[in-house]
Amino acid sequence: RLAKAEQAARMAFVNAAKAMTKSRQHAGQVLSKAIAGELSPLRLHESEFAVSIEVLPETEWSADGCDSVVFEVKTNPGMPPGPLNKIASGGELARFLLALKVVVASSQPPTVMIFDEVDSGIGGATASAVGERLSQLAEALQVLVVTHSPQVAARGDSHWRVAKVTDGTVTATRVVQLTPDERREEIARMLAGTDITDEARAAADVLMTGT
Repeated sequence: RLAKAEQAARMAFVNAAKAMTKSRQHAGQVLSKAIAGELSPLRLHESEFAVSIEVLPETEWSADGCDSVVFEVKTNPGMPPGPLNKIASGGELARFLLALKVVVASSQPPTVMIFDEVDSGIGGATASAVGERLSQLAEALQVLVVTHSPQVAARGDSHWRVAKVTDGTVTATRVVQLTPDERREEIARMLAGTDITDEARAAADVLMTGT
């Protein structure tokens, strides 16, 4: 009786695992196609994304099924694909994760999305592209972004400056909403550093107006 029960349980697991594998393969194709559409706007023109699904040896089967699921990317032509966390650089990883979040959010739209340092390791035109994508995303929902990038900060509808203050014994975090003039000065500071020049202010104006 126990042998028959074991056989029945095994067959039920195998059937359920096969159904899960089939669902994962379909979802992987849909996800890969959706993310492919996000890569060019994020200046990942030469990159590719794919979901790799491989059957595990029986000793590694679990309640999660019998598959190994890995997000693989190729960031340079002629190079073989590899795991996202090993192939992508810091800046590329941030943009791939942004693409993933955008695609996943489109299937189950949230009301708020929070990005912390999503522009890590990038600058210039690439940071501007990330800022533009975040701005487009904010047309449909509330987006909060923690950033050190002036190109990204300039895309926001509102700007808060977060800073640590101390009196020598107690350290606190202060959050201040900036006026339009203060926002211009802050973006100029992000561009120029401590000494804010007229050139930095002019560059801040360009970033904020997009012209």
